[in-house]
Amino acid sequence: MQTTAAAAPPAFSAAAGPEEALALFDRLPAVEPTEMLGRWLGGSFATGHPLDGVLETFHWYGKAFRGPDDVDPLLFRSAGGAVVPLRATLLPDPRWLERWPWLGTPAVGSMFQRLALPLWITHHPQARLRVVEHRGVASAAMLYDHLPIVDVFRRLDAHTLLGVMDARGISQPFFFTLRREGGGSEDASLASSLQKI
Repeated sequence: MQTTAAAAPPAFSAAAGPEEALALFDRLPAVEPTEMLGRWLGGSFATGHPLDGVLETFHWYGKAFRGPDDVDPLLFRSAGGAVVPLRATLLPDPRWLERWPWLGTPAVGSMFQRLALPLWITHHPQARLRVVEHRGVASAAMLYDHLPIVDVFRRLDAHTLLGVMDARGISQPFFFTLRREGGGSEDASLASSLQKI
């Protein structure tokens, strides 16, 4: 079993298609679970997927990893600005957003933030952190406790990860980035350094 991919991360593009994003993912080095500990800021990695930008519309903040069995997979920003963990069991199936794109509109995102989000706050872990072999490489992965979803991570740079959501029934993989909170000066310039693969 291979535990690492190519050593140096190549240049990448947030506007790549799914095939280019998978090729990039396959070349990136694996991540150890201990490297995941801490709080991470999330963002879409646009590939033309129907979910691109939807989490941000719903005020997604990122993820928090405190230990192998203590993960907040869904941190969102409340209307008052607080970052809160949500129960994953109550979130809609990601396939709904593929079928009904209007669910990802800013109006629905604002309603979610004001009305639903306060009802879904939890103080219990909703996922686990494990090593999973995905596409021939063993790397850190997050397994939701109550959803058929596994997020697998590879390293883009010292403070940034590329994640791919492997979910039952989704027609193409959904990519996203995680940037370590307080991760360093290169974080501010990450967007300006994106290049075509």
